[in-house]
Amino acid sequence: MKQRAIMVWGCSSGAGKSLIATALCRWAARRGIDVAPFKAQNMSNNARVVAAPRCGFGEIGAAQYFQALAARVEPTIDMNPVLLKPERDTASQVVLHGEVATSLSRMPWRERSAQLRAAAQQSFARLRAAHELLVIEGAGSPAEINLAPQDYVNLDTARWARDAGSLRSLLVADIDRGGAFAHLHGTWALLPDDLKPTLRGFVLNKFRGDATLLAPGPTDLQRLTGVPTVATLPMHRDHGLPDEDGVFDHTPSAVAAGGAEPRTVAIVAYPHVSNLDEFQPLRQVPGLRLVWARSVADLHGAHWIVLPGSKQVSGDLTWLRRQGLDRMLRLHAAAGRPLLGVCGGLQMLGQTLSDPDGVDGEPGHWPGLGLLPLVTRYQAPKRVERTRARFSGTGGHWGALAGASLCGYQIRHGVTEPVSDAATQAVLHDAEGRPLAWQAGPVLATAVHGLFESGTVLRALFGAQVRSLDDTFDGLADLIETHFAPGALGELLTSV
Repeated sequence: MKQRAIMVWGCSSGAGKSLIATALCRWAARRGIDVAPFKAQNMSNNARVVAAPRCGFGEIGAAQYFQALAARVEPTIDMNPVLLKPERDTASQVVLHGEVATSLSRMPWRERSAQLRAAAQQSFARLRAAHELLVIEGAGSPAEINLAPQDYVNLDTARWARDAGSLRSLLVADIDRGGAFAHLHGTWALLPDDLKPTLRGFVLNKFRGDATLLAPGPTDLQRLTGVPTVATLPMHRDHGLPDEDGVFDHTPSAVAAGGAEPRTVAIVAYPHVSNLDEFQPLRQVPGLRLVWARSVADLHGAHWIVLPGSKQVSGDLTWLRRQGLDRMLRLHAAAGRPLLGVCGGLQMLGQTLSDPDGVDGEPGHWPGLGLLPLVTRYQAPKRVERTRARFSGTGGHWGALAGASLCGYQIRHGVTEPVSDAATQAVLHDAEGRPLAWQAGPVLATAVHGLFESGTVLRALFGAQVRSLDDTFDGLADLIETHFAPGALGELLTSV
């Protein structure tokens, strides 16, 4: 049997590649196919912890983590061998096969491309040998002609898959942005000639309205390119997956609860915010309104405030102060309202942050927000691990968590400890008894990601049970089965 692969390209970032690749993984798995996801290089600060042969645990992009779960296979580092985690506009931390590659992180991107390409090809070969079908997600656009010589994520990966057996590709456009037909035609025109024959369908994503009004656009586009439009997918905001690149959308969520005014949970979205995907379940909790806060006005009326993870804590703490948000956080806590810090947010809530070697960014020493008697020092290596932990001794707003357990993960450089004379007791411990969270009145801070992905925690705090990931994946598979042209999905599995 030839090795089969389906590749999902996009006309741009945000077109919907990740969502469609996830849907394809679950669609294939439901047909009994041994399928696995692959993305040669991802750029995102949303990461997940998976098993790694050499280092115990490693990081991959959250999108490939969820795609693996949709495919009903164990996520591995080979599914996303290169992860770039932006630290500022001109620099990213390079995670190679799950581990931080400091020397590569410091190299100009063109100079490091050959090494990253080789690592990605190794992972591709291992996955190809282990699975019947690969669902491959591209990055950005395959038509960036200025980057083509180094584009192993789109172009080289497609050639590896084609040369290994059978490759069928889809090209996705976000029609809600406008210009979708021009995006599709232009991307097709700029594709290398040897890869155009692999392109078997255009997908119009995020459509609102009457699809019959698109005529004669799809027909004219096929006449110009020879490629049919195989699907028009509707705008589907509540699909249940987080946005790979940041906040889910700019519209506050609000789930009605018997007509009562929803409680507002404000998540501070600083410039280097990370791991926002862990808050996705809150969007489904009845009676909660989830907003992304970047200004003082965004925090007005918030019942809860969350300081999430950060890829560059000292820089985001400086930004937070410049916006005047630090004063709002103190007023919120003084009013006895819940304030939660997660990972980088925990570090900000302490008294001091010390980074003499510049592990987290620029070397320095910064005062924290002073709402918890904790100090943080940054040091290598990064802690990357899965974590089972249990709450005890919580009180006040957080009292319902006492006895609740969760299975989460840690991705951090900072080592956080109470100040020497602090009377604060830890309220979360792992199986070895190590402290992982502290509480002071309404303020709770934890080093563990994944709090709201625990059904036990959601029931304890909100009395709610939300849709499972399996239900989400099945819903996405149903979506493409409904809206792809008859036979189009099956044709993607046939040999070239």
